[in-house]
Amino acid sequence: MKNTILARLIACYIGYAVGDAFGATTEFMTPNEIKNVYGTLKDIKGGGWLNIKAGEVTDDTGMCITIGNALIKNRGYDSFCIADSFVQWMKNKPVDIGNTIRSGIIRYYKKGVLYASYDKFSAGNGGLMRVIPIVIYGRKDIEKILIMAKDQGKITHNNELSDIAIDIYCRVLHTVLISGDKILALKEVSELIRKYPVFSFSKYRGENSGYVVDTIKAVFHYYFDGIDFEGTLINVVNNGGDSDTIAALTGALAGATYGLHSIPKRWLKKMNKDVLDVINKQTINLHTLPVRIE
Repeated sequence: MKNTILARLIACYIGYAVGDAFGATTEFMTPNEIKNVYGTLKDIKGGGWLNIKAGEVTDDTGMCITIGNALIKNRGYDSFCIADSFVQWMKNKPVDIGNTIRSGIIRYYKKGVLYASYDKFSAGNGGLMRVIPIVIYGRKDIEKILIMAKDQGKITHNNELSDIAIDIYCRVLHTVLISGDKILALKEVSELIRKYPVFSFSKYRGENSGYVVDTIKAVFHYYFDGIDFEGTLINVVNNGGDSDTIAALTGALAGATYGLHSIPKRWLKKMNKDVLDVINKQTINLHTLPVRIE
């Protein structure tokens, strides 16, 4: 496929899912633990604390697919439609679900309250991790992307740092998807970091937690330091921590930058074929839908 915007969108979404499946193996492990068990992990093996099959994805990709399906079904963005889709996703007993996400969905299901109360301690990456289908759907209109991305985040993570992280990541990913230009994305993120210095990754020291500041720093460190998809993702997963989410978000940027052909074929062969098929079809559908916010 030629280096068109649609090609970059597909590579972005598949890169995300590949990162999720690859990183699931080392989630919550330390770099030393990973080294002792795997040496350097270079292949999708499954296992990990979730004991998933090789090529299966976690709640990260699961929630992205859920949002994408809701956008397509509703033919537009509607907050309650998104929240309803979260409820159904939870009822289907996903392989994993974070505590903040679970409590947010339960609050909506039982009380009908759409947004979580503001909480300075809820700066996890759960709202950030599921923005991929929204960026794809919003395409060229970054302001609409930001409205939708921050809105869905508040359903479970109503926190200023979470909002800023979503803003920064969506802007940078959008730039890469539209232009395919990593240098342009670096210029943009540099301007954003000057505005929000807490997210600076210039002195990255291996932070790898689910705290959204650590997540953003790790994603941008590995993405901008990398030169190809494979090496970038290997470095991410061997750092452990919240490696599925960090690898997924990094994989989205790397996929959009280097293209689908850059993702190792041995990794793609390991992936759940149904997941890849859903992502391909969903991306094409989202790409063709007119952007509408209710």
